[in-house]
Amino acid sequence: MMDVQDGIAGTRQLRDRPEPGDERRWLELLDALDLGELTDRFMTRVVTVSGYDPAPIPVSELRRTGRRSFSTLIEGLRSGGFDGPVSVSTEVGVSRARAGIPLEALMTAIRHDFNVLWEVLTRVAKQEDAELVIRHTGIVLSTVDEYVSQVQQAYTAERTRMRAEEDSVHAGLIASLFDDPDPTAERLSRIATGLGLDVDSPLLVIAATGDDVRALRVIISDHARAGGTMFTHHLGEVLIAFTQVPGGAGHTSTPVGGGSGHTSAALAGKIDEARVGYVCADGIGALRRSALTARDLADVIAADETTAMTWRSGWARLAARSLNAAGNPILADVESALAACGPVERERLIEAVQVYLASGSIGASAAQLFCHRNTVANRLRRFADLTGVDPMIPAEAARLVVGWA
Repeated sequence: MMDVQDGIAGTRQLRDRPEPGDERRWLELLDALDLGELTDRFMTRVVTVSGYDPAPIPVSELRRTGRRSFSTLIEGLRSGGFDGPVSVSTEVGVSRARAGIPLEALMTAIRHDFNVLWEVLTRVAKQEDAELVIRHTGIVLSTVDEYVSQVQQAYTAERTRMRAEEDSVHAGLIASLFDDPDPTAERLSRIATGLGLDVDSPLLVIAATGDDVRALRVIISDHARAGGTMFTHHLGEVLIAFTQVPGGAGHTSTPVGGGSGHTSAALAGKIDEARVGYVCADGIGALRRSALTARDLADVIAADETTAMTWRSGWARLAARSLNAAGNPILADVESALAACGPVERERLIEAVQVYLASGSIGASAAQLFCHRNTVANRLRRFADLTGVDPMIPAEAARLVVGWA
């Protein structure tokens, strides 16, 4: 017996490729490898890998696939490497993906194959085999690396299929929710469970239309990369996205997402700076109604606006659009009355009323307009006398707020 590692220092100048006379002894060394010993050594190491402690799949299955892997690797070494896919690599990659083992943990585990194989190989070799073993180091490395690569490819492909399956299931659940305007509590509970949500947890609902859809897709992608989950649904050409509001907060100023506070705050900032409509739904039962509202808010964003439209900032526009669509001109009489004024007076009256409506304070309005309080009060009174609509009376001011939204 010998330790090949001890002989490496003295054989650095040797060629690292097998020589014609190596094959017989190389095959003898491979025949001397014991699958049971290889598997036992592998098992003592794999169960210490993070992600395998405890093992997410039966130990018997780990042992079975471990033994089969070593058998396949030895056959590959006999042939000088793999010349195509090997079935065990697909089996290992798919089964570990389905078991939810992280890819990093899987790669760490199967790289123990090389360590174990090398240790046992050098143990069964004799002193005179040192040069031969070193000449085969490249073959051992490339064979194991090819096996690792095939496992990784199978794992990645399976994870992609799993995500597609999950996305398809989620899409079906969300579509059924939007198709049913009055789902039962039991159905809502099943849908929430299928989406991994709490049925009563508030949801942030976002909508984008037209060219603004691209910006929302970027937000969704960034949120996913940060570890968050955001679901999507199409209402015609409008993209709806929704995510659970962390902490059960019931207002849209709360950071949103599903990750850290920093991530949630970052998401909220990105949404506020996008041309989207968004509202907070009180649980999944209100998702459909809230999505329709978010869609309408996105639809009333003006061409020159660059930020999000919330219910607070957009309710008046929605009311104006609804009233105008019903054939009820909101401020036709006001506009007609103001037409009797000169253009300068008309502009000053409208400016004073709009500034006052924004704050409800004559003092604040005077400061913003750089004039005396009495000037503002006089302009408000003049506006009321001309139009018959007093901006200082809330019931009458509401018509102005909606009409000028």
